[in-house]
Amino acid sequence: MYLALFDFDGVVVDSETQYAIFWGQIGEEFFGNPDFAMQIKGQTLDHILGSNFSTPDAERIVQRLNDFEGSMHYDYIPGFLPFFEDLKRHDVKTAVVTSSNNLKMEAAFRYHPALQTMFDHILTAEMFTRSKPAPDCYLLGMRLFGCEAAETYVFEDSLNGLRSAQASGAHVVGLSTTFPASEVVPYANVVIPNFCEFSYEKMLQVK
Repeated sequence: MYLALFDFDGVVVDSETQYAIFWGQIGEEFFGNPDFAMQIKGQTLDHILGSNFSTPDAERIVQRLNDFEGSMHYDYIPGFLPFFEDLKRHDVKTAVVTSSNNLKMEAAFRYHPALQTMFDHILTAEMFTRSKPAPDCYLLGMRLFGCEAAETYVFEDSLNGLRSAQASGAHVVGLSTTFPASEVVPYANVVIPNFCEFSYEKMLQVK
């Protein structure tokens, strides 16, 4: 049995550019740091807030983020749906493994109701303690399916997420949707711009 584990933002849906705007504004406002958005990509909200903000500031940011996510667009990354259907035809087990919380995913489900049932599992931030770049979330995904790392393919775009995937021991497919391919290469077995020319057969060639 093969297992495909997908990060969500920047892998399944094209939402990272929208988050870059939000967290870029937060970084400028609180730290005068225009790179803040890129530095935190892939981390859970609890980790971001706990590591960078006081409790009153964190509470205000959460409210702003909830409002922002409720109005976001969650369009699929080009080629994702045909690739996903190809995996299902070959009986590959699938899961979303995201640092997003349940509230954010509910907003995505309202945009794409089919997301709730198309994957075998959806793992959110509430299900693991340590944030990416720790490998906990991907190791949990493997345990849920009873799969070894050698049978598992992880699809990631953020540097924190790629480090997490690499540390899990799985085969790593990096997407250059958020960072340039040159920055993704050190953490991935292969780098693709999207799923348009990717397939089940090409996935099995990733070593």
